[in-house]
Amino acid sequence: MSRHPTVKWAQRSDVVFITIELPDAQDVKLKMEPEGKFFFSATSGVNKIPYEVDMDLHDKIDVGESKASVGKRNICYLVKKAENKWWSRLLKQEGKPPVFLKVDWDRWVDEDEEDQDNKGKTYFLNVLYKLNMGGGEGFGAAEGEDDDDSDMEEENVEELPPLKTDASSSGAEPEVKKD
Repeated sequence: MSRHPTVKWAQRSDVVFITIELPDAQDVKLKMEPEGKFFFSATSGVNKIPYEVDMDLHDKIDVGESKASVGKRNICYLVKKAENKWWSRLLKQEGKPPVFLKVDWDRWVDEDEEDQDNKGKTYFLNVLYKLNMGGGEGFGAAEGEDDDDSDMEEENVEELPPLKTDASSSGAEPEVKKD
């Protein structure tokens, strides 16, 4: 039976930040579907304990513009929303969220403060940029921001290949694997 790692999330009008806290993750797999399906699995530790997260996100997503990176302590996803609007919650299901799902207060910005503070998004995008993952259109740093990353914590991060679409199915199920 698989365990659930701690999952933190925050959002902006155009993206959702999902961070899965799983040190020394191996065999990382991700499947995302445009309807909002998010499935993650990996193993961790010497005993290769299996971990899994299966969520139906609140609304549709743009799988092709979403990014992922695997670090030594966590796996970070930048999930592009299909429509630029704020979600009232992360999951489609109403009611109390699962115990493993938590708000990422380090990246959280209230809807009315989004234009004033893009620090969380900028930090996350800089990490992805350092990984040569690029940042699709609209994902770059705001004009006029300098590239001084001297205040960023250095971390050993492993690059993932770009999300791939499996043409044999509906063409909407990309899978990310850690090589």
